[in-house]
Amino acid sequence: MTPLDPIIISNLKTYYGIEVASLTLLSLGADIYASVYKVLAVDKKAYFIKLKKGHRPDLSVEVVELLQSAGIRQIIPPVKTPDERSTQRIDGFTLIVYPFVDGQDGFHRHLTDDQWTTLGKAMRQVHGLDVPISLQNHIRKETYSDKWRQMVRSMYETQPIADELALRFHKFLQKNIAIVRRLVDRAQELGDRLRNHSPEFVLCHSDIHAGNVLINENHFYIVDWDEPIMAPKERDLMFIGGGVGNVWNKANEEKLFYQGYGKTEIDPIALAYYRHERIVEDIAIYSQELLLSAEGKDRPQMFRHFIDQFAPQGVVEIAFKTDLA
Repeated sequence: MTPLDPIIISNLKTYYGIEVASLTLLSLGADIYASVYKVLAVDKKAYFIKLKKGHRPDLSVEVVELLQSAGIRQIIPPVKTPDERSTQRIDGFTLIVYPFVDGQDGFHRHLTDDQWTTLGKAMRQVHGLDVPISLQNHIRKETYSDKWRQMVRSMYETQPIADELALRFHKFLQKNIAIVRRLVDRAQELGDRLRNHSPEFVLCHSDIHAGNVLINENHFYIVDWDEPIMAPKERDLMFIGGGVGNVWNKANEEKLFYQGYGKTEIDPIALAYYRHERIVEDIAIYSQELLLSAEGKDRPQMFRHFIDQFAPQGVVEIAFKTDLA
């Protein structure tokens, strides 16, 4: 039991009327400022609890409630308190309660043909939303920042720590350094072009890969709306056919998605930019975790994921093909 567990249990009872039978910390997500739990209540109902650092109501809740009011069914709305609050602030954290939905993510379970088409329809609704200015003011805007590119460039000559995994990562990075430089330089060129003549901005999920689609027998849900962004629609569309995690890389899936999404003009520069930039971001993050640190039990898994990006029909190959299209 962690020091926060009694506080969570107490607040669930006080503000939500939930009598906790068990509280389990889950190893999900990459947000270092959030913890997630599964709660089983005395009445056998199950809940998904998110605890986020900070006293500002979670932006993701506002976005999800906007999607719900627009009739988008592929989201999981938060559970409200009796006084209609969607969040509760406790001891420097924001507490959010959701119904617990059993299912598997898109890395472990495939969307059916109908679900691919429905996903397309849902994303078209998201991109077509008229987002209130009051909400837009709190959502980040695309700037085509070179933050990740600069970070990767700083790694070109960086020596690894004296750790076996770091040395293996460094060796693989150096073996593929020409590919890495190509990704970084091309992302810079494409980003500069978009900065000077950007497509229209719409509400985007920003990370709609297979891991953020929860699938069960009867339905699927788009989850993790923690990092919405106002950006070109290609910010989301880059994942369809993009091959993140070496899935979602089949032409038939892409065709089914766009049957649902409907006719649209896709900016090839924006699509190529986002597919390059996403890999550059991953290289920057993996480098920090694998090259410069020996901490973290997930490092071997991260190393495997990093190598997989360079596999046939992986994200690197798809990004380069997109740029040539």
